Amino acid sequence: MAHRPKPGSKADREALRHEMTTRGSVTADIAVEMRVRFGMRPREAFRHAHGWTLQQTADRLNDLSAQRPGAAVAADASLVGKWERWPAPAGRRPTLNILLLLAEVFGCRMDELLDLEDRRAMPESDLRVLAHQAAAAEPPREAGSQPSPASGAAAAEPTGPEMVRTAAAEAADWARWAEASNVGDLALEQLVADTRALSADYLVGEPLPLFAQARRLRDQVWALLEGRQYPRQTRDLYSVAGYLCGILAWISSDLGQLREADTQGRTAWLCAELADHRDLRAWVLSTRSKVAFWDGRMRDAIGFARRGADYRPDGSAGVLLACQEADAWSQLGAAEEARAALHRSLDVRESVTTPDEIGGLLSCGDYRRANYTAAVQLRVGEPGSALRTTQAALGESGAQPYGTVAQMRIAQAAAHLALNGPEAAAEALLPVLALPPEQRLDPVTRRLRELAAAVARSPAAGSRPAARLQEAIEEFALDSAPRRLALTSGNDVS
Repeated sequence: MAHRPKPGSKADREALRHEMTTRGSVTADIAVEMRVRFGMRPREAFRHAHGWTLQQTADRLNDLSAQRPGAAVAADASLVGKWERWPAPAGRRPTLNILLLLAEVFGCRMDELLDLEDRRAMPESDLRVLAHQAAAAEPPREAGSQPSPASGAAAAEPTGPEMVRTAAAEAADWARWAEASNVGDLALEQLVADTRALSADYLVGEPLPLFAQARRLRDQVWALLEGRQYPRQTRDLYSVAGYLCGILAWISSDLGQLREADTQGRTAWLCAELADHRDLRAWVLSTRSKVAFWDGRMRDAIGFARRGADYRPDGSAGVLLACQEADAWSQLGAAEEARAALHRSLDVRESVTTPDEIGGLLSCGDYRRANYTAAVQLRVGEPGSALRTTQAALGESGAQPYGTVAQMRIAQAAAHLALNGPEAAAEALLPVLALPPEQRLDPVTRRLRELAAAVARSPAAGSRPAARLQEAIEEFALDSAPRRLALTSGNDVS
């Protein structure tokens, strides 16, 4: 006996939609039938009546909102699903702005997207707005028809002193609505403080737990943005959301998830634009330059770095952007351009007088700049300079980010390979090879593989020390943070 899909399955929905469409039914009729037959909520029913996925709906919402000044949203499939499920515990309340956009996308009225359960859970102020819109949308009566006594009473305009009192009451209602805010200044300060702490913790902590923490914090900010606050608070929330999306993009790329990192980067850029935040724009472009570099798109990496520098950010973002440009130029073999960008990073560093707003991961001190410098020096054929750079940096006192230290030691090993042979390189690598798997980030693993390839091209290729070094690198790469993520089900890097 053939298996019959359960009611409400995709096959059932598509069959119903096709039949009703061929028989001349409009989308609203199909949505009603979906609700009756399959027990759907109104917003879900309208989506299925169109035959759209959650992501297709999110894309249409984003495209439409981008055309409306001040109404931009950053929806994805997960968020649309939460709007559909509300007011269930796993849902999230769609604001009036979201309902208005959904209605336009679906080609229906706002009230058609709500049922009794929605109305019971909605704020009174939202219900009043909906009532006003419904009244404004009432079709004109035919000539000669008489209104019922009830409708006549409801539609009667106040006159005289009553009109003045009514206008004052309406003004008070609007003022209460406009004055309401779902976030206070202390809460905003705490969100910024939490973001700073997370950015600092990432330099010494494991990526996956901190990714989950950043994601939770980002979702808190997004939930607040769906409510109402003062315009300056909205800008501050978009700024925090942008920094968090930028951090998530950076961690995603460190886990080898470059496509997901690019998506986070685009959302971070939207937040920077909505916040109109110059420094945030620069840091987002720095993050996108990093993602492009590891994705092999060197021209894009250079373009992002230059665009970021054009914003002339405060703090150290300009230093990192110049270093990233040099890194990409050296990868292309453009030695003069790479050296010029490195010199520019020194000039920018001398002009920095303002501390970074977030710091931690989103900062570029001398140690981080030295790491880029050594990598560039190696690529432009200056192993002696690279060795001096790494030895000076590694000789500094104080704790440094483990990922940057690892890359610095790999550069030191590469310089030793060119000058002193594989045994000296292997000795320099010992602390790197001892890193726990959770801290073996994708850039570290890639740098090591580049070193293994250099060993294979070196005069010592085929020797026992060279073979041992290559084996150690291969063993390191077999148990890394990106590999563990790939082998673990249920991790959502989004």
